[in-house]
Amino acid sequence: MRTLTAGEYRLAGSARIVAPRGLRWDRRGMAHTDLDWNSMADRLTTEGEALLPFVTAAAQDIAARVTPRRILDVGAGPGVAACVLAQRFPDAEVVAVDGSAELLRRAGERADRIGVRLTTRVAEFPGDFAELPEADLIWTSHVLHHVGDQAAAVAALAKRLRRGGVLAVAEGGLPTRFLPRDIGFGRPGIESRIDAATTIWFARMRAELPHAATVVEDWPAMLSAAGLAGAGSRSFLVDRPAPLAPEYRGFVRGQFERAAEALADDLDADDRATLGRLTGEGPGTVDTRPDVYLLTARTVHTATRP
Repeated sequence: MRTLTAGEYRLAGSARIVAPRGLRWDRRGMAHTDLDWNSMADRLTTEGEALLPFVTAAAQDIAARVTPRRILDVGAGPGVAACVLAQRFPDAEVVAVDGSAELLRRAGERADRIGVRLTTRVAEFPGDFAELPEADLIWTSHVLHHVGDQAAAVAALAKRLRRGGVLAVAEGGLPTRFLPRDIGFGRPGIESRIDAATTIWFARMRAELPHAATVVEDWPAMLSAAGLAGAGSRSFLVDRPAPLAPEYRGFVRGQFERAAEALADDLDADDRATLGRLTGEGPGTVDTRPDVYLLTARTVHTATRP
C-alpha cells in the first residue's frame, strides 16, 4: 500500500478533500485511515458552510427537473450538503453516504440540530458504488476526481438511478479568490501563482491514484457515455464580500495553511513567506484584514436516466 504524503489534501482554490494525512490505499483502491476525524469534520463543516450558496442554488435548480423519493449524497462528509437537500426536499428519504462512520455521525447530529430527516450509510469509494440503493437524485460534490477512473465512477453511479432520476456531479468551476491582487507585502498576485502550482500538483495527484485512467474531463460527455440523457452544466456563484464575516475566515486560513504545506516545493521563498505572514499572528493576517472576501463559482453537471 502507498501512504500518501501529509500535503495531499485540500488546497486553496480546490473544493474537495484530496487525501488527508495518514490515508492509505489498498490494492482495490479503498481508503483506510487513522485520521483525527473530529478535526477533519470541523474543517469540512467550515468549508461546507462557507460554500453553502452554491449547494442551495443547485438544489433549487435540480428541483425543477425531479421530485425525488430517495436522494443519495455520495461523499457527504459531515452532512452540510445533505442537510440542504433534506430541507429542499422534505418528503424525500435523504441518505448521506461516506467512507467514514465518524463523519456520518456528525452528519446525523447536524440533521438533528437543523430538524431534518437524514439517514446514513458507510460505503467505500468506488468499490461499494454498485451496492448503493437506487435513487431519484444522486448528488456528489468534488468526490469523483479522487477516483482513478472517473468515467467508470460516473457509469457506476448512473446505474443506481431510477428511471427519470438525476445524477448531479459538482466538479470544477472558477478558482477561489480571497484577497486583492496586491496585499501590501510580498509579490502581487500570489493567488494566481497558487493556482498554477495547484494545477501541477493536481496532475501529479491524479496520476498516483489507484487505477488512474486518463480521460478528457468533459463531465457532460461522461454522463452521456454512461447512458444518461440531457447532460449539461450550470455554474453557481458564491459571493461573500469584504469584510468577510468571522465565521468564514477559518476557511480562508485553512486554505492558505494547506497551500503552504502541500505546495512548499512548488512556490518560491517569497510566496512561502507571504503565506506564513497571512496565516501567522499580528497585522496583515487573514483573521484581521478588512479586505478578505470569498468569491468563487462551482459547476454542477447533471443528466437524467431515460
